[in-house]
Amino acid sequence: MSNLSQAAKDLSKSCNIVASQLQEPVSVVYNPLDYAWDVHNNYLSKYGRLGAKTIILGMNPGPWGMGQTGVPFGDVTKTTSYLGLKGDVTQPKILHPKRPVIGLSCERGEVSGTRLWGLIEEIFGSAEKAHEKFFVINHCPLLMFDEKGTNITPDKLRGVSGKELLFHCDEHLRKVTSILGAERVIGVGAYAEKQAKKALAGYEIEIGRIPHPSPANPMANRNKGADWREAVSNILSNL
Repeated sequence: MSNLSQAAKDLSKSCNIVASQLQEPVSVVYNPLDYAWDVHNNYLSKYGRLGAKTIILGMNPGPWGMGQTGVPFGDVTKTTSYLGLKGDVTQPKILHPKRPVIGLSCERGEVSGTRLWGLIEEIFGSAEKAHEKFFVINHCPLLMFDEKGTNITPDKLRGVSGKELLFHCDEHLRKVTSILGAERVIGVGAYAEKQAKKALAGYEIEIGRIPHPSPANPMANRNKGADWREAVSNILSNL
């Protein structure tokens, strides 16, 4: 098992212990590092050894992206066609009725993943060339839902258990930074940038940010996405 794979396994185990202790509003938790491990590990193995010195850091999985594929920003089409990844995807131990896990046969796309990986393909061409420059991870690997199935982002966590979960996520980021010998972390959105600064305080690591591609971010939608594409291209093209 590679160092990246072992680090991901360690994170998964730690998160599973904490997950059952998370307080309201969290009701149901999915861990793609478990049920989509095959695809996630294939991503680590295929693209984690190409010399990238920049980490692109997301916040946590989306239900139609990594929640289906195990890959950060893992829109199914981009995961299978652009990244060329395969693998078995099983089921979380507890399923929310409004949040099915279909896996690589899921026909619903994830806008954030389509936008991010689509722009990466335009800039770098092949996925191999892209991953010579950067490697993509999420700060937190868990999907968390309230009773209604609403996605709960890590910034909404409460109590000691929430702090413990983020502690393990910070530790994983430090491990990945060390394994890759990373010199730079680019947060996707303000939250990821903030967490990187906290986790890597005292490290000689450059930390920056690109605007989030989510449709919930008005900037990502402005001028039919042209403003977002220009802002992100200006940063990624100079890696």
